[in-house]
Formats: sequence, structure tokens, C-alpha cells
Amino acid sequence: MKKYNAIIVDDEIQTCEGINNLIAQYCPEIHVCGLAGSAEDGRILLKRFSVDFLFLDISMPNEDGFMFLQSLTPSNYGVIFVTAYQEYALRAIKASAIDYLLKPVNPYELQEAVAKSIRNYELRQSKTQEREVYYESLGNLQTHLNSRGAFITKLTVNELSGFQIVDVADIVYLEADDNYTILNLANKKQIVATRTLGEFEKIFEGTQFYRIHKSAIINMNYLAGFSNLEGSFAELKNGKRIEISRRKVLEFRERVKHFSISID
Repeated sequence: MKKYNAIIVDDEIQTCEGINNLIAQYCPEIHVCGLAGSAEDGRILLKRFSVDFLFLDISMPNEDGFMFLQSLTPSNYGVIFVTAYQEYALRAIKASAIDYLLKPVNPYELQEAVAKSIRNYELRQSKTQEREVYYESLGNLQTHLNSRGAFITKLTVNELSGFQIVDVADIVYLEADDNYTILNLANKKQIVATRTLGEFEKIFEGTQFYRIHKSAIINMNYLAGFSNLEGSFAELKNGKRIEISRRKVLEFRERVKHFSISID
């Protein structure tokens, strides 16, 4: 089994020790080189050890997780944020390529995050484009968190073979495909994402996206009309007609009334 070196950076020492114990018990592929209670201590550890992964708290006094990352010489670190952030911040993190764990850390979520991070880490070793997308996604995440609740404008889409960064405004509609989701873009391109439609619904909660059916979410900015001939359908500006489930029709009509668009 290949071993990967990691450090844990968190100003709460009990959190550091707790994560270290969980990694030792549940993630034999990870070797923790050291624990750091501050960004400065983290830099000291990085000078002493060859490190592959950073388990990093976002919110730390004096120097937060992003400031810490910016202070480092560019490298192919895999970052796993360990955070107590909720609501708007979680939506931003989920819209990125960066893995995360919520405090208190669940051991099975830890295993899942580590396995995913290792897969993506190995992918970045062989593909320069994936490394560039990863770092761009990290920058987008910081921008979204700094906006404190503003709508997400960039979405990092996980595919089977890597990532793509998509402008949210270019997504016309999303459709379910078993445990995957197909993103249909304004340029007619399709992207198959390794997320369920339900996960995208949570990311886009409170935005211009609306789930009209168990298998479809539309961008209301692309809505062109409504038809109730032989069923209820949303008609999009690209000519696509998507069925609206019966239980969603009234809610959909109300959403149109309160949404600042003009239906062509």
C-alpha cells in the first residue's frame, strides 16, 4: 500500500489530536508527520517533511487557512478542509474541487474524503490541466467565501476523468442520470457530473435554479414559456421542453411570478 504524508493544521489542539487518532484508526494509507496549532507551525512542519496532504482548518486567528495556503511555495498539495462552517460556506465548498470534513469529524466521512482526495491527487500528478483546474477551483472557493453569501458564480464539476470549471450562468438545465447528473450548457455542450441531482439542488438553493421534476432542474434565466397542453411543461429558450411534475406546478407558477424575468 502506498503511503501519503500529511500534516494537520488547526488552532484547536483537541481537534488536531482527534483527527490524528481517527486517521491512525481508519486511514492506514495516510501517515501524519505532525500537528500544527497555527499557520506558522504548519510552515515549520512543511520544511521538515515531504508532505502530500494538508488537513487544514479554514478559520484560524491571525492567519486563516487561505492565507496559509497563499504563503506556501506552489506545490501539488492535496487539501482537505476541516471546518465548522455552515450554510453559505458549505455551498461554496461543495461547488469546488476541494474536499472537506465537518467538525466533529465522522470517521466514515473521513475515509470517503481521503479516498477521493488520493484519487484526485494521483490524477493531478499525470495531468497538468487537472492541476490548473484544481488551483483555479481553490481560488474560486476563496472568492465565494469572501463574498459571504453571494450567489456562486463558478462551479467545479467532478467528472469520472477529472474536473471542469463552469460558469453557473451558462447552465441551462440539469437532468438526472442514475447517480450522475448531466449539465446542459448554453453552447449545447453536455457535461456528465459524478454528483446526484439532489446534491446540485442543495448547492443551488436560493438561486435562479429550480427543481421542476425529480429528474430535472432548470435555470429560470432560460425559461421562455409554460405549456399545459397534454401535461405541464417548462419551455426553455433553446427549444427544450421539460415536464413539470404535477405537485410542482402551482409552486412553479408562484416562482415565475416572483422571479424577475420576462417570459418571451
